Amino acid sequence: MATSVAWQPQEQGFNEICRLLEQQISPSSTADKSQIWQQLQQYSQFPDFNNYLAFILARAEGKSVEIRQAAGLLLKNNLRTAYKSMSPSNQQYIKSELLPCLGAADRHIRSTVGTIVSVVVQLGGIAGWLELLQALVTCLDSNDINHMEGAMDALSKICEDIPQVLDSDVPGLAERPINIFLPRLLQFFQSPHTSLRKLSLGSVNQFIMLMPSALFVSMDQYLQGLFLLSNDPSAEVRKLVCAAFNLLIEVRPSFLEPHLRNLFEYMLQVNKDTDDDVALEACEFWHSYFEAQLPHENLKEFLPRLVPVLLSNMIYADDDESLVEAEEDESLPDRDQDLKPRFHSSRLHGSENPEDDDDDIVNVWNLRKCSAAALDVLSNVFGDEILPTLMPVIQAKLSASGDEAWKDREAAVLALGAIAEGCIKGLYPHLSEIVAFLIPLLDDKFPLIRSISCWTLSRFSKFIVQDIGHQNGREQFEKVLMGLLKRILDTNKRVQEAACSAFATLEEEAAEELAPRLEIILQHLMMAFGKYQRRNLRIVYDAIGTLADAVGFELNQKYVANNYLDDMQPVYLDILMPPLIAKWQLLPNSDKDLFPLLECFTSIAQALGAGFTQFAQPVFQRCINIIQTQQLAKVDSVAAGAQYDKEFVVCCLDLLSGLAEGLGSGIESLVAQSNLRDMLLQCCMDDASDVRQSAFALLGDLARVCPVHLQARLSDFLDIAAKQLNTPKLKETVSVANNACWAIGELAVKARQEISPIVMTVVLCLVPILKHSEELNKSLIENSAITLGRLAWVCPELVSPHMEHFMQPWCIALSMIRDDTEKEDAFRGLCAMVKANPSGALSSLVFMCRAIASWHEIRSEELHNEVCQVLHGYKQMLRNGAWDQCMSALEPPVKDKLSKYQV
Repeated sequence: MATSVAWQPQEQGFNEICRLLEQQISPSSTADKSQIWQQLQQYSQFPDFNNYLAFILARAEGKSVEIRQAAGLLLKNNLRTAYKSMSPSNQQYIKSELLPCLGAADRHIRSTVGTIVSVVVQLGGIAGWLELLQALVTCLDSNDINHMEGAMDALSKICEDIPQVLDSDVPGLAERPINIFLPRLLQFFQSPHTSLRKLSLGSVNQFIMLMPSALFVSMDQYLQGLFLLSNDPSAEVRKLVCAAFNLLIEVRPSFLEPHLRNLFEYMLQVNKDTDDDVALEACEFWHSYFEAQLPHENLKEFLPRLVPVLLSNMIYADDDESLVEAEEDESLPDRDQDLKPRFHSSRLHGSENPEDDDDDIVNVWNLRKCSAAALDVLSNVFGDEILPTLMPVIQAKLSASGDEAWKDREAAVLALGAIAEGCIKGLYPHLSEIVAFLIPLLDDKFPLIRSISCWTLSRFSKFIVQDIGHQNGREQFEKVLMGLLKRILDTNKRVQEAACSAFATLEEEAAEELAPRLEIILQHLMMAFGKYQRRNLRIVYDAIGTLADAVGFELNQKYVANNYLDDMQPVYLDILMPPLIAKWQLLPNSDKDLFPLLECFTSIAQALGAGFTQFAQPVFQRCINIIQTQQLAKVDSVAAGAQYDKEFVVCCLDLLSGLAEGLGSGIESLVAQSNLRDMLLQCCMDDASDVRQSAFALLGDLARVCPVHLQARLSDFLDIAAKQLNTPKLKETVSVANNACWAIGELAVKARQEISPIVMTVVLCLVPILKHSEELNKSLIENSAITLGRLAWVCPELVSPHMEHFMQPWCIALSMIRDDTEKEDAFRGLCAMVKANPSGALSSLVFMCRAIASWHEIRSEELHNEVCQVLHGYKQMLRNGAWDQCMSALEPPVKDKLSKYQV
């Protein structure tokens, strides 16, 4: 019987691979790196290539550590794709070479081996490599630091990547691996070696979320270990201690409740740690504590010590990158890496538009930001109770004079912004003094004080606008408005960004109050538009779009020139549109800087309404051209002359929706002369959900204003829309379903009987949605209820025979919808169905009465009378006390509301 011969490398192959690896990693090598990479990829086709890599990593003692490490990293990457298809003998060879290296003399080799070991366990499982467990235990139990550290490194990577495999039953093992390793990990908390304390603590922390029974029963020992390590000389260990407490308070707060006082004391202490990363992890604790729903009272007595620590940590660190950025003058062009990635939110029709996170004026999370956020949380939890501690510190910092104290003053202004919402009750009597204090800071010599003053004023903007009603309040509002406009034209980029963002917030709050100052606002915004670099230009677009949303039709305002009434000039549009159109014409169709401009035009088109007509044709046509180019680029980027980017399609679809909403039936001639219908059909079938989402929004908008141009493909549109409601992935694509559902309802109202072939298909999709309303978002439930009502209105003879199957959940959904014309349509459907099949609603009469009572007022007299008829019909139908019995089941406010229908 032949015995299998152990694999041995050929010297020529060994030398060739080492040569390639050396050239690959050598900074001085003149060889073409991409050619070397291709050569290595070709060698990967040989079945034993990975054996060579394992041999070089484990045994090539004569080669440099760098070459051996490079072989290991290439082996790791290869195994990710090839391990499962490798022959068992090659798998076994690689595993057998790795185990002795766990204790290699060189730390880099040990670390690389640990990474590969974790990958092999991910792919082959523990059961496929029981020798590994024995090797790890042997190394951990040895007194050799290389062996202990190597095994601990490999184990920590397994705990990080796939902790669940260690808490599973393994054939051939008497107990789960975690039971074997946890006592050893806890023992290492007391090791004299920093690396072992760090790796063991990090490993145990990975199991807090899983909470295996081994950790559950060892919790006291674990907590003792954490308190033992709490003042460890290593910052990395202290950071892991804080991370453990943060996870425990989140996942298992009950374990920490007996120790809360000690824990608060500890976190207060580490919040002042000399290492910023440790202090940051400690600061996260306050957020975690409040999210854990533990009693707020526990923390109250610590506030006088906690608040000053947070405020102290809000002062800029000397190495904060914002200090460098703050020196950037507006004349310095933005680099591509300065431009943050931007994400366009596809159009959503319904009650849940996504909110912008506008509070953070720069993106890097650090101790300063975390402390400000913690102060914000404290102010929302404790409200004015923190003011007696906080205000004296803020006042002291604000009154600190001299250039060297500017960071203290800046932190105090940040703190005022952080507590603006939570402490408004206590601050409100002093609001005019606070605002009067902040306005001069907009002109401070330090740019970061100017920028934070913009942000803090924006945090108070809601309350500043509330006070416009009296003289002093209006004057203050004017000063804030003009102060921010002045800062929008600052020469410092950071201040420009903060001022523009703050002004957008003020616009949202002030809305039509801005109308009297529109001219001066537009002049400032368009001056900024002319001087800003690319990054801040995006924020100007946002401010212009927000302004259009805020003042709406006011932008069309005209004035009389030369006293001739027939010579009316659109004053605001003359300021606003020429620079935007010039930029629009300057940017090519493939330039991503078009995105914010398209969004800006969307808001302007909706605001101007028919006033946008003069600009509509070129804007409409360009959107069509861009979508066409992108649809071609998807299949042939060379022919299209552009790389496919779905965001162009989404932005253009949304702008077309804005045009349809703004121009109304005025868009009809543009649609008639284009191939929009067929292009839109293609977008409704796109594989990207955000493209479909915007496409169905446009479909609904076009159904409202020019349904005749959808007629030829009506059944196709309805079929595709219905499919969005009947998908196993409904929760993942809920926004697509929402818009498709709304579009079906809009088409139904306009096409009437023509939609009859698909009515029951759609109804069968809508009923399960209404029956599982608690699992889906509010907007989809509302649109489903409205669309079901609209289908019932146009085809009651088809829908009414099935009404008893859905009346109850449908009426519950209808009662949640605010008064509007869409709700009126749904109730027309309700009345039509009841007329066609009165007995179908009998078992749900109480729910129907509640739905009717949900109206504040039915404005349509015709619908009001129909609802009266329905109620009176049931009152006559239900004799012998049955109607009174139904009424007695209703709540008193519902009965009161029904009285207006004379029942």
